[in-house]
Amino acid sequence: MKKYLEIGKIVSVHGLKGDVKVEPWCNEPEFICEFDKLYSKDGKKEFEVERSRVQKNMVIMKLKGVDSVEEGQALRNKILFMDREDVGLEEGYYFFQDLIGLTVIDVDNQRVYGEIKDVFQTGANDVYHIKSDDGKAYYIPAIADVIIKIDLQDGKMYIRPLEGLFDED
Repeated sequence: MKKYLEIGKIVSVHGLKGDVKVEPWCNEPEFICEFDKLYSKDGKKEFEVERSRVQKNMVIMKLKGVDSVEEGQALRNKILFMDREDVGLEEGYYFFQDLIGLTVIDVDNQRVYGEIKDVFQTGANDVYHIKSDDGKAYYIPAIADVIIKIDLQDGKMYIRPLEGLFDED
């Protein structure tokens, strides 16, 4: 599993003192505001967060050492990463990036349906986009009735599909 996970992207400067506007890549923009430190992809560059707040589904952030429009502009399009060790997820919750690539298997008959390619947030529940080996796309709801077990160590998700979910008709 990756140590550093994508959490958002700096899209522009906000104001005249180097604050940056961050597009959050997580369920809730408030989640990013919980971090004191964010990182570059490999973790070698550290960004100390002095303050942050949510504004219209974006995060306005002041990074230490970024004190002018020009310094903020230089960070435009930079992807920010979090250290997974800085977050304790509740049981049954996963980072999307850990789910992508899992092999999806029927818990009852061991049929392999394919691999998770993406996760969509629909409001009611997340939806997993699965692509089979023959190129077919399937979409399964991330609900307890369908998702039986997720095994990140073995790279597998065991499901019990709802009737009609994988019908070939």
